[in-house]
Amino acid sequence: MNWWLKARAVPALSVSVVATNAVGLLMGNAELPVPVLTGQSGHFLVGHLITLLPAMLLLHGMGRGDLRTESVACRPVRKWDATLGLAAAATGAGMAALCYALGADSIALVLGRNIAGYVGLALLLFPFLGHRIAAVTVAIVPLVCAAAGWRSGGRPEPWAWILYPANSLTAPLITAAIVLAGILVCLTRQNPLRSAH
Repeated sequence: MNWWLKARAVPALSVSVVATNAVGLLMGNAELPVPVLTGQSGHFLVGHLITLLPAMLLLHGMGRGDLRTESVACRPVRKWDATLGLAAAATGAGMAALCYALGADSIALVLGRNIAGYVGLALLLFPFLGHRIAAVTVAIVPLVCAAAGWRSGGRPEPWAWILYPANSLTAPLITAAIVLAGILVCLTRQNPLRSAH
């Protein structure tokens, strides 16, 4: 188990979840200027982008081992990876909800939701794409949402879940579905791509 914790860089991942929430709360509702390709401009927050960090570190850790060897190992590595992803998503969302309950701005809810969603995407894409391509794909999500995820009136498109306001009831449901799908795929897909490493 020690080799897995070291290979997956669990301490760095843990620190990234805490640091992302802390920095996001300090930045508050700071916006990033992003060109809009369709519709109208909306509010693209720093919190929509920095919440990528835990997912990137999770993918980096998952890509550090020999995926072909791990897929046939006696140890339940895929289960450990799925559990690690679930723990990162739950910790990010739980910390954010706690901060909000203790009086933090509603940006805390956006931070927690997006950390969990990006981690879920990482778990979902890693078995199919490998860690490098999955990381690029996950990193493109906020950029596509920022550039093409707005409808008239500055409201987010239905598919642009990261842009939903903190009080949205739909965004947490979408996020939960992404995390559950990621865990399911991580647990069931046992033949990683040869190009993944």
